[in-house]
Amino acid sequence: MNTVTRPRILVVGAGFAGVECVRRLERKLSPDEADVTLVTPFAYQLYLPLLPQVASGVLTPQSIAVSLRRSKKYRTRIIPGGAIGVDLKSKVCVIRTITDQIVDEPYDYIVLAPGSITRTFDIPGLTDHAFGMKTLAEAAYIRDHVIAQLDLADASQDPVERASRLQFVVVGGGYAGTETAACLQRLTHAAVKRYPRLDPSLIKWHLIDIAPKLMPELGEKLGSSAQEILRRRGIEISLGTSIAKAGPEEVTFTDGRVIPTRTLIWTAGVVASPLIATLGAETVKGRLAVAPEMNLPGEDGVFALGDSAAVPDLAKGDGAMCPPTAQHALRQGRHVADNVIASLRAQTMKPYVHKDLGLVVDLGGTDAVSKPLGIELRGLPAQAVARGYHWSALRTNVAKTRVMTNWLLNAVAGDDFVRTGFQARKAARLKDFEYTDAYLTPEQVRARVEGARAPE
Repeated sequence: MNTVTRPRILVVGAGFAGVECVRRLERKLSPDEADVTLVTPFAYQLYLPLLPQVASGVLTPQSIAVSLRRSKKYRTRIIPGGAIGVDLKSKVCVIRTITDQIVDEPYDYIVLAPGSITRTFDIPGLTDHAFGMKTLAEAAYIRDHVIAQLDLADASQDPVERASRLQFVVVGGGYAGTETAACLQRLTHAAVKRYPRLDPSLIKWHLIDIAPKLMPELGEKLGSSAQEILRRRGIEISLGTSIAKAGPEEVTFTDGRVIPTRTLIWTAGVVASPLIATLGAETVKGRLAVAPEMNLPGEDGVFALGDSAAVPDLAKGDGAMCPPTAQHALRQGRHVADNVIASLRAQTMKPYVHKDLGLVVDLGGTDAVSKPLGIELRGLPAQAVARGYHWSALRTNVAKTRVMTNWLLNAVAGDDFVRTGFQARKAARLKDFEYTDAYLTPEQVRARVEGARAPE
């Protein structure tokens, strides 16, 4: 009896790039043309740009987490787990499931979109005492933690402890750090009015970055406008500065200042997923070096995109690489799906080209700066563009309805200051949310795959 095996397409990662790729594959491939499998530890797509609004309570966590199992029409098989190694020669992906089992998943075509992890440095105490802002759990935890500091300060009889609990430090002057500091400062500014025993002047937010400017991509004028908005709110901005060491009750800056604080939020950039290092292939600053068609040169059926791939930016030229933004990831996801299908059907693949549409920065309330198509906007017009862009980028009508409802409710009723007690009995820091020690080395991947094939 002859058995016909359909080509197996394995997509790693359920971020913007991975989910867009899967959905396009489902729309354009007939059911008997290929089997599509998605590897992800969480069966939802997270809309990362809105995480600061979850941390500040403007949005609920589920409003920006779009379920991948909600619709019955999708036929992709979901493996709940994380890819920890890839053997390109044997065409096998090693997966650690959420039950902690390690399984080998063979493929004919693989699309690597594992995203990125928080970039850290060898700073004493950093991973033990800093919070990250890369996952939904971290955003929810930070909100709880910040409100808890107000409660604990209110309950304390020690003025030194009270002052330290009311100082907050955010490291990273990019979009994530700037929006996080802006949104959380608004939360504490509104919340302290409900604590008559606390002196509002004791609440201090520090935003620091080693770079000479905040969000330099915005340009001189908009960058200065953003700084002016933050400083007007009382956020102290220190540029050309970073962290020398972090402790449980204080942070030391590289300029020698020691800030008593119980809250250090680290948003100083991202690096490609450690999965990329398991391939043993050429990289560019840790990102997998791919062709303009987003395939890996010299390897059959291997594609990579998003934060973990160094995709040439043909629209800019001069050897530029596409930045790790949602805007590029969405379009790369659809484009790489088309190229996978072209490869499967023995057709010609097309290079990826996309001209950046601009930048949006939501600073909370009516404050924002945006640069759509090179047009500089501030205030309400910028806020309308920023939220309009985010709202339109949400993939489902359910998510759009939830987000819009949250925005309207917050605008009418204001903030709420409910502390849920999330992980209240156990402190959770940067090292507790990203499992960077789970990945294999290229040698371990190869030894495992060869061992699994050896006859008993």
